[in-house]
Amino acid sequence: MIKHGALVGLLGFAFGLIVLMPEFAAPARAADCSDTPVAGIDWRECSKKNLMLQGSDFQGANLADADLSLTNLSSTNLTAANLEKATLVRAWFTGAQAGKANFSKIEAYRSGFENVFAEEATFAGAELQRANFNGAKLSGANFEKAELGRASFNKAVLTGTRFKLANLSRADFSQATFDGPLAFDHAFMFLTRIDGLDLSAATGLDQAQINLACGDAKTKLPSGLSAPVNWPCPSD
Repeated sequence: MIKHGALVGLLGFAFGLIVLMPEFAAPARAADCSDTPVAGIDWRECSKKNLMLQGSDFQGANLADADLSLTNLSSTNLTAANLEKATLVRAWFTGAQAGKANFSKIEAYRSGFENVFAEEATFAGAELQRANFNGAKLSGANFEKAELGRASFNKAVLTGTRFKLANLSRADFSQATFDGPLAFDHAFMFLTRIDGLDLSAATGLDQAQINLACGDAKTKLPSGLSAPVNWPCPSD
């Protein structure tokens, strides 16, 4: 038999668990995909395809795993927003503010990032084939392991941008600007256009990468590397 004192103790312990359980077991609030865009909104896993959302405020928003394909996000505020694993195929980000945003592992084939401000943003592991970063401000951005085949960086600012292990096949950097070194450690640079660039302070470059890339007489290379006798530069 359980003595009276022990029974009272057990009942008190059980009551304490009941009181504490909501604090530890309460489920996270599900995303409400019908909410109007506002700073900090939770649209994770929401389908928001083919919409006109230009000028919206998504600062600090959670858009992870959301589908925003074909959606116009021009001039939006995406500062510090989380877009990890979002689907952004053919989406527009023209002129958006996306400093310190998380674009890691996104799918953004043929998407437009023209004139976007994305300093210190991360695009690690992102699928960005044929993406347009013309005029983008990308200082300190991280493109580690990103797929950037045929991406364009015409007049983009790339000071301190990192392309470690990225696929830069046929990407165009020929009119990019930067004040500090770029990191190309183990990047794949098949026919990557580096025409006219001063890469003398770049890090991670080796001769094998240069032999595959597409430069010209104005291309400057780090000490110890030399231009190939004939740059493999197709007209396309």
